[in-house]
Amino acid sequence: MSYAELAEAARGQMGNCKACPVCDGRACRNCIPGPGAKGTGMVAIRNYEAWQSVMLHMDTIHEPYVPDTSVTLFGRKLSLPVMVGPLGDVNRHYGPKYDMETYNDVMLRAAAGAGSLGWTGDGLAASLHEGACRAISGLDGCGICTIKPWSKDVVRGKLRIALAAHPVAVAMDIDGAGLPFLKGQQPPAGAKDVSQLREIAKACHAANTPFVLKGIMTERGAEKAVKAGADGIVVSNHGGRVQDGVEATATVLPEIARAVGDDLVVLVDGGIRSGVDVFRALALGASAVLMCRPFVVAMYGGGEQGVMNLLAQLQGELSDTMEMCGAETVLDITDDLVSW
Repeated sequence: MSYAELAEAARGQMGNCKACPVCDGRACRNCIPGPGAKGTGMVAIRNYEAWQSVMLHMDTIHEPYVPDTSVTLFGRKLSLPVMVGPLGDVNRHYGPKYDMETYNDVMLRAAAGAGSLGWTGDGLAASLHEGACRAISGLDGCGICTIKPWSKDVVRGKLRIALAAHPVAVAMDIDGAGLPFLKGQQPPAGAKDVSQLREIAKACHAANTPFVLKGIMTERGAEKAVKAGADGIVVSNHGGRVQDGVEATATVLPEIARAVGDDLVVLVDGGIRSGVDVFRALALGASAVLMCRPFVVAMYGGGEQGVMNLLAQLQGELSDTMEMCGAETVLDITDDLVSW
């Protein structure tokens, strides 16, 4: 099934999500809980539109080849530079069809089966993180677990559980404190400075596990991530869910990649919806991308096979684009192949 068919099958059973044929942020806007963005909802829309404004440069005169879409991240070879992004509470945002443990089990298994990786989320209930780590452990560590910026003691406890699962990496969505449904809740979530993040990075490195900071939107923030000892960052505005009025991820990605791309792995999310968008992201400096909302739709519409179908569709679209633009491998996708 194509994504359009998966969305049609999912429509009407996803709570506030309309399962749109193209997930561009317009139909849900400021719908939280739900898949929408904060405030005016324009950040999610801006994310999507920014990728569409990046034009490709075709190069069709070359020897015939089958494009190699594989990429190696944190020591793990993936079949394509696309990973399933984290979701913290599927019931709260998308309705009762899946509980969080089932969602993680299915999503992680599907991603691994397609040669990719799933990222698990975190939430107010301790069971969400614990279940996610169990699922990753059950797949021999084939996943990346995300911890929100809780208080020091809470982070320490969650980190201990995460590292015991031997994941490919541990991430912290550092911007998660801005989520409206975490305000005034227990456990508390809040900002972390460089020294606090360095302690987390050291704990991860002691367990031979990379540490990734998600929610970086400026060159200054990326340089702080380097000082904190992070191994990677995700250029992300949380799909517009933590702050209204910010730039699109595509807009800030090039300057961030130029600033820190030699020091850490640069990933990106936000409004990426096709293999063409993946090509654009790699050309602008990312090593790989994360996508979340479309994979939730794919799972509601087609379960485990739906997630695998979407990954296969993205890989096919990326391969076609690479061939038409003269890129034999993902390392050949450089900034001279696109323009604004």
